[in-house]
Amino acid sequence: MTRISISAALGVIIAGLAATGASAQATLTSIKQKGVLTCGSNRGAPGFGAPDAQGNWTGLDVDLCRAIAAAIFDDPAKVQFVPLSAQDRFTALRSGQVDVLARNSTATMSRDTQLGLEFPAINYFDGQGFMVRKTLGLASAKELNGKSVCTDQGTTTELNLADYFRANGLTYKPVSFANATEAKAAYEAGRCDAMTTDISGLYAVRLTLSNPDDHVILPEVISKEPLGPAVRQGDNQWADIVRWTFNAMLDAEELGVTKANVEQMKVSANPEIKRLLGTEGKFGEAIGLTNDWAVRIIRHVGNYGESFERNVGEGSPLKIKRGQNALWTKGGLQYGLPVR
Repeated sequence: MTRISISAALGVIIAGLAATGASAQATLTSIKQKGVLTCGSNRGAPGFGAPDAQGNWTGLDVDLCRAIAAAIFDDPAKVQFVPLSAQDRFTALRSGQVDVLARNSTATMSRDTQLGLEFPAINYFDGQGFMVRKTLGLASAKELNGKSVCTDQGTTTELNLADYFRANGLTYKPVSFANATEAKAAYEAGRCDAMTTDISGLYAVRLTLSNPDDHVILPEVISKEPLGPAVRQGDNQWADIVRWTFNAMLDAEELGVTKANVEQMKVSANPEIKRLLGTEGKFGEAIGLTNDWAVRIIRHVGNYGESFERNVGEGSPLKIKRGQNALWTKGGLQYGLPVR
């Protein structure tokens, strides 16, 4: 190869690397320029993402978005929540309408490989179940043979429902709706015998029914539903920011760093705490943030356990037990990656 050809080839490679670097910082740069994080949210899922009468958003997914905003701006209020349906959530993310989707979305292979999405973290391990009226006298989902089931279209819920009945040699009458709100209204009106969605969603729906105590959630869990935030593929830095925001919340809980004591913990001699809180190393700078990025998250939002407890746990109206979402040190699946 001639010297001119080599130079030309190197020029192409360098240009390609520069373009890749620019692309890798596109989302964070855009957010800083806008001065706000745009977060795709549920239209109303108590405990996970819902506005109150004054338009104030709360929930486990909402807290994650606020934590990301805190890491970037040191201000959890710099978030614009965009309510999205199950049908339009991924299109909104791919088109750039939102920066991150935090809307009880299941990480699946097809969404990863065919939709061009990436799920940097799983902030809630869930599974699909069924809710019925107590008056039906059912004790198991296998007693739903021949019954009608309300569900929402365009979700893994609809597919899991068909798989479960086929695998168990049962028949059912699907009653599908454009969204979970319509499915809930139909169930409450008696248009179907059962309602199916993620179990966390069933807890939330039951809470909003006229007489919650008249309904029971059956014991079967018919699927794996790892729920987490989604981002567009091709922006590694942005995926890292979302990933490490959540891991910081998990690590903080495991290390005993809370919203109340984070400032005092800055003087801790524990090397894990020092790295997490930025008093040792430059881990924040490595992902385009300040080195006190985790302090900002914990100061404003708290650790994962605090967020879980106030939004969906025993201290909330939903009263969901930690279960699979307990830390790995307490028999759960939540395992914070080490900052080092």
